[in-house]
Amino acid sequence: MGIGEVEIDLERPRNPSHGDVTCNIALVLSGKLGRPSRDIAVEIAASIEKDTAGIASIEVAGPGFLNFRLSAVTAASILDEIVAKNEGFGREDTREGAHVMVEFVSANPTGPLHLGHGRQAALGDALASLLEWTGWQVHREFYYNDAGTQIDKLAQSVRVRYLALFGRQEEIPEGGYHGEYINELAESLAEEFGDQFVLDESKKAVEQIRSFSVRCLREEQDSDLDDFGVHFDEYYLESSLHDNGRVNSTLEALKQTGFVYVHEGATWLKTTAFGDQKDRVMVRKNGLPTYFLPDVAYHMHKWTRGYERVINVQGSDHHGTVDRVRSGLQALGLPKGYPEYVLHQMVRVVRDGSEVKFSKRAGTSITLRELYTEVGTDVTRYFFQMRKPDAQMVFDLDAALDYSDKNPMYKIQYAHARMHSIFAKAQVMPEEIESGSADLSLLTEDYERQLINQLRDFPSVLTRAAENCAPHIVCEYLEQTASTANTWYHAGNPSRNPSLAVLVDDSKIRGARLVLARSLQIVLQNGLAILGITAPKRMMQEPANDGT
Repeated sequence: MGIGEVEIDLERPRNPSHGDVTCNIALVLSGKLGRPSRDIAVEIAASIEKDTAGIASIEVAGPGFLNFRLSAVTAASILDEIVAKNEGFGREDTREGAHVMVEFVSANPTGPLHLGHGRQAALGDALASLLEWTGWQVHREFYYNDAGTQIDKLAQSVRVRYLALFGRQEEIPEGGYHGEYINELAESLAEEFGDQFVLDESKKAVEQIRSFSVRCLREEQDSDLDDFGVHFDEYYLESSLHDNGRVNSTLEALKQTGFVYVHEGATWLKTTAFGDQKDRVMVRKNGLPTYFLPDVAYHMHKWTRGYERVINVQGSDHHGTVDRVRSGLQALGLPKGYPEYVLHQMVRVVRDGSEVKFSKRAGTSITLRELYTEVGTDVTRYFFQMRKPDAQMVFDLDAALDYSDKNPMYKIQYAHARMHSIFAKAQVMPEEIESGSADLSLLTEDYERQLINQLRDFPSVLTRAAENCAPHIVCEYLEQTASTANTWYHAGNPSRNPSLAVLVDDSKIRGARLVLARSLQIVLQNGLAILGITAPKRMMQEPANDGT
């Protein structure tokens, strides 16, 4: 927050014993006023009327930090807000009309989705949800690269396997595709068309094989993503950029900029003028465009569709395309830094400490469906999101299959389910807990205050995660909240029924703690929803590590 030209920070202290809020205003003012920061802090503390401000105490710490401890009723008032807003707690609507496109997955329709696509799907979907929760109108888009050399090689590979079914042996071309799925496509092609293409090598026949193969793989990818809980507002075809003339019109527009030249028969764009490491070929000397030109055309169309903010979630192997695409767009007058990129590292799968690589069906790495079929969609999505996108992802199958709260995703779900068990024992429906129904000033225990402060942080955590395009921040918050909840759940009760620490005989304290339980349930549910993960009311079994 700002006071004139002074920027100050209000934060929650890392050590709960230091209060609920700490402020650095005295340290900021010290240089401007030419006075010791601690003296300023003492003066500010003395000037604040604690009772009327909802502050129980103010402590001057260290060189001049102001540590505030809120009154019990002020601190706990956030619980009434959480219960009142319910599924809306944490949402903002401050960006009315602001649109953003998130493009993610965008896999070539040349094979099953691999784990890199899966991590991108989980990250992109969670990022889109974060942006929605913080006020943006989000458009989720999948860009299908259904044109170019790789699609031609796919068609050739399927044709070779198709001919083999009729006794004709040919070699899959160099750089072609292998794996059981190519055989499956060939068998499906034969089933639908019979021997129609055995002797027909015409352009039309090749195009039919190409279209059939792309259609089948697109349907499979869509099915994989649908079962993974990821959906899109639009599927944009690369081929449409060629069919509707946008590639050619973009080339002509670039020629008008003065940054295009011809060298050794190829058409180049002087991207070095915009900070790229070297100039880029747009059209090869054989007249065919490189991937660069359709990429520029596609992003120009994003801009003309009204998306002045675009975030591309892509694998780290796309790092080299960032500067060249931005340079091409800057040449056409778009702002520097458009679009934004979130680049993620690839995924390694390990079991018993050894890497698992091979998939017979894909011919290379494990497919996304194979992974989430084994460990579940919730665990897969959470593990893909719980690390920074640019951090190496080691997917430990042993940890993913550990059905205890040693597994961070289960730890969060268990905390949520425990709240439902409390309501069941109390014979109260969670929805019956209402805002203003209890005296929250009775929540005075330290472990209650810690949990209340943790819940209060939820909206600011979402804001920070959205601003940094970092869903892992939400994962870290939910894990910490689950740990704090476990401390509260088990506090002061060594019995085998910890929920009795909540359901005490004193009806007023019991009522206040039920509001706290309901608030915790809401925050965990909302956080998991952002990550695309379920919030179960009951777990199949209690965790083996049932402790704090």
